[in-house]
Amino acid sequence: MALLEADSLSVGLHTKDGVLDAITELSFRLERGKTLGLVGESGAGKSMIGRTIAQLLPNGFAVTKGTLSFDGEDLVTMPPARRRALLGRDIAFIPQEPLSALNPVLTIGQQMREHLHHIGGEDGRRWRDRAIAALDDVHLPDPAGLLAKYPHQLSGGMCQRVLIAMAFASRPKLLIADEPTTALDVTIQARIVALIGEMQRRDQSAVLFITHDLRLAAEICDEVMVLYAGRQAEHGPAGTLFTEPAHPYTRCLELAVPDIDGPARGLYVLPERMPGLRAIAGLTGCRFAARCPLAADDCQAREPALSEVAPGHRAACFRSGEVPTIRPPEADSAPPAVGDGVLEVAELRKDYVTRRRLIRAPIVFPAVKAASFELRDREFVGIVGESGSGKSTIARMLVGLEQPTAGRMALLGRAVAGNDRDTRAFRQSHMQIVFQDPQSALNPRRRVASIITQALEVAAEPVSAAERADIVARLLAEIGLAPETASRYPSQLSGGQKQRVNIARAICGVPRILVADEIASGLDVSVQAQLIKLLLRLREERGFSMLFISHDLAVVRHLCDRVLVMFKGEIVESGPTDDVFLNPRHDYTRTLVASVPRGASAETPAPRRLSAVQ
Repeated sequence: MALLEADSLSVGLHTKDGVLDAITELSFRLERGKTLGLVGESGAGKSMIGRTIAQLLPNGFAVTKGTLSFDGEDLVTMPPARRRALLGRDIAFIPQEPLSALNPVLTIGQQMREHLHHIGGEDGRRWRDRAIAALDDVHLPDPAGLLAKYPHQLSGGMCQRVLIAMAFASRPKLLIADEPTTALDVTIQARIVALIGEMQRRDQSAVLFITHDLRLAAEICDEVMVLYAGRQAEHGPAGTLFTEPAHPYTRCLELAVPDIDGPARGLYVLPERMPGLRAIAGLTGCRFAARCPLAADDCQAREPALSEVAPGHRAACFRSGEVPTIRPPEADSAPPAVGDGVLEVAELRKDYVTRRRLIRAPIVFPAVKAASFELRDREFVGIVGESGSGKSTIARMLVGLEQPTAGRMALLGRAVAGNDRDTRAFRQSHMQIVFQDPQSALNPRRRVASIITQALEVAAEPVSAAERADIVARLLAEIGLAPETASRYPSQLSGGQKQRVNIARAICGVPRILVADEIASGLDVSVQAQLIKLLLRLREERGFSMLFISHDLAVVRHLCDRVLVMFKGEIVESGPTDDVFLNPRHDYTRTLVASVPRGASAETPAPRRLSAVQ
C-alpha cells in the first residue's frame, strides 16, 4: 500500500459563479523510501498539493472531488484534531524560505524545544540532548552553541539545515520539501540535498520534492510529475522523463534550461503565460495548446486524457508515445566586440569590524581581500562563489552602498571610491544596480510608469509629463511588456514581470554599466530564459556592460563573456567563461562545477544519490 495516494483529486475555488479548479483530477502514488518530484511553472499547482496535505488551503479553496489518503487514512474527511496530530510528527515540512520560517525573536534552542514538545519530546534536560543530537545529525558545527543563537546569526544554508533537523526529529513517514534549495548556491544546495537523502534513507521516509529546477529533480527523484495549469501533463521515471519526454510542455521546459557543459545552444522561450483559474474554466481543449509549438486542430477541440506511453510513464497529449520534435534554438549570436575598459577595480578591500563583550581589541573580518578586475565596454562579466564569498559586497561598494576599506575603483577613468555629492551623482548617472528581489525593490504604492521613470525626478533638467509617458512606452516595449502595464501596481504583476520593471527602471537613465545581483534566482525556468534573452537583446540595442552576480553557473555560462570565481573574499580564478567552467584550474572552481546538477542521461538514468557533505 502506498504511503500517500491521490485518486482523481480536484481542488477548487468557490465563487458566486461556481467552482474554479486549481487542481484537476490528480492521481499519483508515493511509497515509503521513494521521492516524487513536482515540477512546473508558477501557478501550475505544485505548492497547492502540499497545502492540501497540510490543510492550509487559502480562503475559499477546498477539495471538490476525489480522495487523498495518508497511510490508509483519508486526509479529506479526517477530523482537524487528528490532522494536527499528524502534522510535524508523521508529516514534516521543509519550507522554501528558512529565514521566514524561523521566528526571528526566538533562539534556535527555544524553537527546537517548542517543536520537540509538539511532536512528543520531553521537558527538562532531555529536550536539550535531543535537540543537540538532531542538529548534529545534519552536520552543523557546535550544535550545543547554536542553541543560544538567533536565526539572523546563521547563514541561509545553516538555517535550512536547522529546519531539516526539526523536520526529521520525529522520524517522519512523509516529508514535503517545498523549493528547499531555491536561492542557495550550488555547494550549499548539494549539501542540503545530500542531507535530505541521508535522513530519508535512515528513516525510510517518503519525500514530496517541489522544485522548478528540472536538472535537480531529474537527478534526485525516483519519479517526476510535470504539472501544467493544475493538471498532470506527464508523469514517469525521473531517469527517462527528461531524456525521452512525451509531452511538448516537458520538452519546452527542458530546452529552456541552460547547460553547464556541452555545446552552446539557444534557450527556448515559452510565449505568453500560463492561464489563470478563470481562463482554465473557459477552455475546452488542451490547456497548453495556446503556447504549444506543435498544437493542431484536435488540441483546441478537446482535452487529451492521461495515457500510458511506456511502463510507468504517462502523458496527456494526443501525440503521446513519441518524443516531441521541438528543436533547440540556434545559439545566440556572437557577443558584440568589446571596447575599452569602462570600470577598473584594483586591490579593493572591505573589512568589517565588530566588538565583543569583555574583549577590548576589535575583531576584523575581511569580506573582500584585494580584488582586482576590469570590465570593458559591452562586456558581460559574471561573479560566482558560495554565500559569504564577497560577491554582493563588491556590488555594494561599486554602487556606493558600502565604502571600501582600501583600494581603487575607477569608472570611465574617474575615481569613484568616495561618497561626496559629485561622486555620487557621477556614479548614479553611469551605473545602476538591479536587485535580487523585485518584490522588495519596487515601491508597492507607485504605478509601473512612476517606478520606471523614478530616476527622472532628480534629473538636472525637468522632464515633462508627456516626455515621461513617451519614455515609459518605449521602455515597456523594450522589455516586452504590454502598454497597459504602465498603469498597474507591482502587486498586479507576476514575478518575471516585476523583474522586467526592475530592469527598465535601471536602464531608464541609459547607464554604461548594470550591476545585477542574483536577479535570476528563484525564477521559473521559462521566466529565466525570457530574462536571459532580454538582457542579451538589450545589450545589442543599448550597448551597456554588466556585472552579473549569480550562484547559477549554467546561467552565467550562457550569459557572460568572462567569469570571476570568488572564495573567502578572494578572486581565485578568472577568464573566459567556457575556459573556466569546462577546464577549471582551481580546486574550489572544480568543486563548484562538480556541484551543479546535470540531470538524467543515458549513462545515469537512475537518481543520483549524493553522499552527505560533512
